[in-house]
Amino acid sequence: MIRVLVADDQDLFRGGFTMILAAQPDIEVVGEAADGAAAVEAAERLRPDVVLMDVRMPVLDGVAATARVCARTDARVIVLTMFDLDEYVYAALRAGASGFLLKDIRRDDLVGAVRLVAGGEALLAPTVTRRLIGELLRRGHAVPRLAARLGELTERETATLRQVARGLSNAEIAAELFVTEHTVKTHVSNVLAKLGLRDRAQAVVFAYESGLVVAGE
Repeated sequence: MIRVLVADDQDLFRGGFTMILAAQPDIEVVGEAADGAAAVEAAERLRPDVVLMDVRMPVLDGVAATARVCARTDARVIVLTMFDLDEYVYAALRAGASGFLLKDIRRDDLVGAVRLVAGGEALLAPTVTRRLIGELLRRGHAVPRLAARLGELTERETATLRQVARGLSNAEIAAELFVTEHTVKTHVSNVLAKLGLRDRAQAVVFAYESGLVVAGE
């Protein structure tokens, strides 16, 4: 059973997401929160698998709340936004979010997203990955201490990380590198373990911040 916490200051959205998710046989909505501080408290108390987190909330904004939830629990956070270029989304990914959803998402896509993230995947479509992370770091520079950590990876793991940062799926990476999907999964797991990253979303951010991938490439 996937345990979900829904955090949104708008009753309509919070109630709607809760109703949709609670109707699924493999999902249990364990709690709701109407502000960021309440979301952090509920996440620590209820220990959900997934938190749906609105990025714009009172008391404590969704970005700060995401950082605290990711630091204090094992929950994976999906940030919710009205606009796919919301600058708050960029910060939320850096704070540890595993992806984001637009609030006008279809019912089936919402359910699928929760299941996907609960399974350890990142919720970043290829086109979104390139635009979102590229814009986040377009004006930035490589962080030396992160660049140095690339030396911990093998050549194949580095190549895999580069493809992950491009937003490619495991199947697409396998085709690019002429290896099996199983091999790609192994490389991705090794990259996450060696670099201490939560999931693919964090791997994408690391690839850009370390200078492995340059925005606009």
